[in-house]
Amino acid sequence: MVSEKMVIGFLGAGGIARAHAYALNSLKYYYPEIPLIEFEAVCSARKESRDSFAAKYDFKKSLSLDEFKVNTNINTVLILGPNNVHFEHLKLALEMPSVTRIYLEKPVCSNLEEEQEMIRIAKETGKQIQVGFQYLHTASVREALAFWNSGKLGNPIHFDLKYYHGDYLQKSYRDKRHSRLTPAPDGGAMADLGSHGISLLMAFLGENLQITSAFQAGRFDDVPEDSDLFSSSTLVHPENRAAGTMSASRISSGTGDLISLEIYAEKGMLRYSSKSVDYYEYYLEETGQWTKQVVGSNYLPLNSFPSGHVPPGWLRSMVHAHYIFLTGNDPKSFIPDLKHGLAVQRLVRETADYLSIYRSLIQKYGKK
Repeated sequence: MVSEKMVIGFLGAGGIARAHAYALNSLKYYYPEIPLIEFEAVCSARKESRDSFAAKYDFKKSLSLDEFKVNTNINTVLILGPNNVHFEHLKLALEMPSVTRIYLEKPVCSNLEEEQEMIRIAKETGKQIQVGFQYLHTASVREALAFWNSGKLGNPIHFDLKYYHGDYLQKSYRDKRHSRLTPAPDGGAMADLGSHGISLLMAFLGENLQITSAFQAGRFDDVPEDSDLFSSSTLVHPENRAAGTMSASRISSGTGDLISLEIYAEKGMLRYSSKSVDYYEYYLEETGQWTKQVVGSNYLPLNSFPSGHVPPGWLRSMVHAHYIFLTGNDPKSFIPDLKHGLAVQRLVRETADYLSIYRSLIQKYGKK
């Protein structure tokens, strides 16, 4: 049993905070050895929402930001508010002497100035910071990454990653999520969805991916031109010259919530899709055969509950992300630290820059 008690404070009381509360409460059902967890305080801008959240999910206190930052009981902070406050909340948590670990939801920040300051923080802080890219901890992705790292497929040649859903086609949904329609890189599909895709690509291919171009599509009168509804970028890895595409969409009809990854390499290829989340597939040139590697909910040797054959869901990967965050006890998993989060943010920001160039070209063509 991990001996230190985790005294947890939430900065944020929205929908994603509910998912994190669920994940933390669920750890004891999945893993035999976890630390004691105590829900100390929740903080958000609206008193009514934080009071309701604290009462419903058994937090001891509902606090204002000024009250939260002087609470010396808290040793673990989860930053779960809107994108544009992530940077300020990270600085606040780092300044709390009692806090030793921080879980930071993506994207890590909203602009270049914040990004540059975070680079300095990443070099200097001695506190543990984990970024919320929970798709890295899907059981099949975890195993696919281990297989890729075995080198059996050789060097990558080209790749394609998609993260699509279609909810923003509906005006009622856009109205409900209006705060996510801010200009890129604070908002938009690439910041909200694409950051997960970039994180996955970097886990497999390395963090030195470089963007060469980007474009966007989709227009609605109630959505700013500089908030991308669909965007796609072309990327290259300078060392091995592997190249490919990464696209993110909020307006792809009929896709559900789709993540699709394909990597083509010298000795075969690997693919994963959230449409078949309980397995990944690979092809070997040597044998000329496809292999479907069924993983299910198998996180052995750490756990296999309720059975390794049960298909895992979105929340299951978040539970495992919190297990890693609180224990660090999974050498098989890729752990997204602040350095990784900043590498992802660099590409999100650079995509926004390329999208601005693309919009200027489209306007120019339209005047001809």
